[in-house]
Amino acid sequence: MSMSADVAPGIPTSSLLGPFAEPSATAAHFAARLAFETDPSDVAAAIEAGERVQLVDVRGHAAWNQGHAASAVHIPRAELLDRLDELDPALPTVVMCWGPACNGGAKAAHALTSAGWPVKELLGGFEYWAREGLPVESAEGHVHREVDPLTAPVPAAGSAAEGIRCDC
Repeated sequence: MSMSADVAPGIPTSSLLGPFAEPSATAAHFAARLAFETDPSDVAAAIEAGERVQLVDVRGHAAWNQGHAASAVHIPRAELLDRLDELDPALPTVVMCWGPACNGGAKAAHALTSAGWPVKELLGGFEYWAREGLPVESAEGHVHREVDPLTAPVPAAGSAAEGIRCDC
């Protein structure tokens, strides 16, 4: 990788990572990301604290029946713009799809924002909601999923997984 000679003094560079951005540009970048995205722990904490949040699962019917966030409403992405009357524009809206490799949440967020709705996308989608041990329901009812230790702290023996957050 060739390095640019016009990197500002005092800004670190790395032969493998390349130049680092100015702190003000980096701050603007991450502030923008936080305006567009949220994570399962933050949404679950907001709901647990009594905040009214519209968590919209835009996956298809088979995926929804297989399992979904207990607090989510189901509107498949293909039906989203035709069913806006089922959502409250005054509430914070968070869209989710399957997981990090699925862009259905981003497509739904784009459709909603193009229609004038403020919205955030749930990072990790349903996959990370479930892997963090957050409340999940399926066609059979409530499903208890163990916390994946790669996504969230594992609760101590005998304690409930509910309420566990990433602490970051």
